[in-house]
Amino acid sequence: MSTRTDSGENDPVIESRDQLLAAFSKGEKPQERWRIGTEHEKFVYDKGDRHAPSYDETGGIHTLLIGLTRYGWSPVFEGENIIALSGPDGTVSLEPAGQLELSGAPLENLHQTFAETQRHLEQVKYVGDMLGLGFLSLGMWPDKTRGELPIMPKGRYDIMLRHMPRVGSLGLDMMLRTCTIQTNLDYGSEADMVQKFRVSLALQPLATALFANSPFTEGKPNGFLSYRSHIWSDTDPARTGMLPFVFEDGFGYERYADYALNVPMYFVYRNGRYIDAAGLSFRDFLDGRLSVLPGEKPTEKDWEDHLSTAFPEVRLKSFLEMRGADGGATDRITALPAFWVGLLYDQGALDAAWDLVKDWSMDDRQALRDAAPRLALGAPLPGGRVLRDIAGEVLAIARGGLKARARLDEAGKDESDYLAPLDDIAASGITHAERLLERYHGAWAGDVSRVYDEESY
Repeated sequence: MSTRTDSGENDPVIESRDQLLAAFSKGEKPQERWRIGTEHEKFVYDKGDRHAPSYDETGGIHTLLIGLTRYGWSPVFEGENIIALSGPDGTVSLEPAGQLELSGAPLENLHQTFAETQRHLEQVKYVGDMLGLGFLSLGMWPDKTRGELPIMPKGRYDIMLRHMPRVGSLGLDMMLRTCTIQTNLDYGSEADMVQKFRVSLALQPLATALFANSPFTEGKPNGFLSYRSHIWSDTDPARTGMLPFVFEDGFGYERYADYALNVPMYFVYRNGRYIDAAGLSFRDFLDGRLSVLPGEKPTEKDWEDHLSTAFPEVRLKSFLEMRGADGGATDRITALPAFWVGLLYDQGALDAAWDLVKDWSMDDRQALRDAAPRLALGAPLPGGRVLRDIAGEVLAIARGGLKARARLDEAGKDESDYLAPLDDIAASGITHAERLLERYHGAWAGDVSRVYDEESY
């Protein structure tokens, strides 16, 4: 989740609808300036008893952040607490229960993404080894109850933790017990954004299936392959989901702005603190009628903050965020942006991907989204097929898109090799979550704690 790192002083007050739309139009870039942003989260645990460390305990999350400053990271404070780090590789931040996230820098190619990921993991493992901390590469805590997890000292999380139970039964699990990999990508125009949004939203369930990695809850199989994805189905219906309007004629910045205006607020950031506005209307804020700030109107930064509190399967800000994948091992961190860059950053690949999904109805897309968390590549498609039947074809389109980009490393290799971790999954139809379940019922003899030895970074 986003980390506020500035005071917002002198930020322009919103006086017109054009300023709302500018949050999206300012993201338009010529293709040579398109970049790749990758975000990935990991669970932190004590190697001794495998508890999730609190912020303040000796050798805990605060100490971990301080330890990472040896690599040139600069602390970001909220009040007296370090809640993030900033540096050339982006931002290191904390999810609500201490999950550690890297929001990587905007990079030109996937070779740089791979190198950035390697640097980050080497850094956290080195500091973690000094502190006796390990890092787990799953999409869901496999054994922890909500009550066993700490809460990080971030004001927006206090507000969200209070609000989540009012609007869904699984929102606290989303905040406290999940990890994800996300990819942020650019667009060249409003029309380009629309095509990319439609393709990525339609195929987000395939990403969920290929990256399924959360089959355990509180030490036992939970009946899902991506329980993390299932959690979003009962988190907050006002700000999640498949957004049917994206596929309607006339979709663009205007329609997404209207959607975002209808998303209830969480907070307003003023003078270094978060003011609870949970459930209130941003439209009222625009009219100066927000009850917690009477007479005050929002700034452009308030609008950007608000856009970060919508959680659909694909999210629009000044770029597009792909949000369907579980957290996973090192090779899968780069495989996710490889998948989406291959599909979306080459026009031929983008057109081919759209041809594949353009005839699906909204009911088809929703059914696929609903089935993917449980069935993964066995989720049904229109016409009696399942996701596995198109997985290889989609990967071939992505591979062709990456080859067409022709971004070569020092050895002369293009970016398509980063798709390799997905090839076996697509060919076999067996996800990593299913491999974990095989071990649980076989070699692990029902002992889910074995996952710490086998699935840590």
